[in-house]
Amino acid sequence: MSKIVIVTDSNSGITQEQADKLGVFVIPMPVVVGDEIYYEGIDIDRKQFYEKLLENINISTSQPSPADIMKLWSDLLTNYDAIVYIPMSSSLSGSYQTSVMLSNEFDGKFHVVNNQRISVSQRQSVLDALEMISLGMPALKIKETLEKDKYNSSIYIAVETLEYLKKGGRINPTAATLGCLLKIKPILQIQGEKLESFAKARTINSAKKTMINAIKNDIFNRFGGNNKGNKILLQIAHTNRDKEAKILRKELQIAFPEYPIYVDHLPLSISCHLGSGVLGVGCIKKIKYK
Repeated sequence: MSKIVIVTDSNSGITQEQADKLGVFVIPMPVVVGDEIYYEGIDIDRKQFYEKLLENINISTSQPSPADIMKLWSDLLTNYDAIVYIPMSSSLSGSYQTSVMLSNEFDGKFHVVNNQRISVSQRQSVLDALEMISLGMPALKIKETLEKDKYNSSIYIAVETLEYLKKGGRINPTAATLGCLLKIKPILQIQGEKLESFAKARTINSAKKTMINAIKNDIFNRFGGNNKGNKILLQIAHTNRDKEAKILRKELQIAFPEYPIYVDHLPLSISCHLGSGVLGVGCIKKIKYK
């Protein structure tokens, strides 16, 4: 049986410590703060990041160095027969395309997954891949199974301010200014390949109700509900809102008492585009391997 290793990036929310416990490898995503480059989970943590964000320092993201990626893969292939790489969604970053190009150097031993996931849903893909390895599935089959499953997840994100989306050029400056003045909290949606506007709210409570109702609709009308043959997983992701995330978890548990709920922080490379104070809710239809 082939010896397969899973590699992902820090957009999955998996820390280096968690990666060690899981037996996977996480490529830290570069975060550019002013003129300095930091690597998530290596030389900058969440506390330092949000302090710099409040200082209004220009923060952006970048791709990992191709040379660093190639070295990691080459090192891994001295101990493994194949690599399954699960990067963030190809629609949100160019890292997928770069990895596909670089993979041509590895004679079919390197498989790049394009299943349009990020944050908590990307993390779940890593856990699913590990389970498939334990069942003896080959690397190419793992990649194909994850990609076939890409539309079986939803994420809704309530943004506290439009300022960071404006800075990153992801929203019209005039619309952003008007939204800030009116204190509008946009709700964004990630389903498959697209990050798009879903709804608008004036208060965080209204935003939470909208997201919970959207999740409920997805669970029952898209994913078939939570039952013996169909398991639904719920997730919460946030930026620097531990207290609010705990409250939201209780509200989700009331709405969905039989569902497991996972809570995590959004990765820094996502947070720099959305700012502090973000609350997100996601649901995933558990992948079936047979």
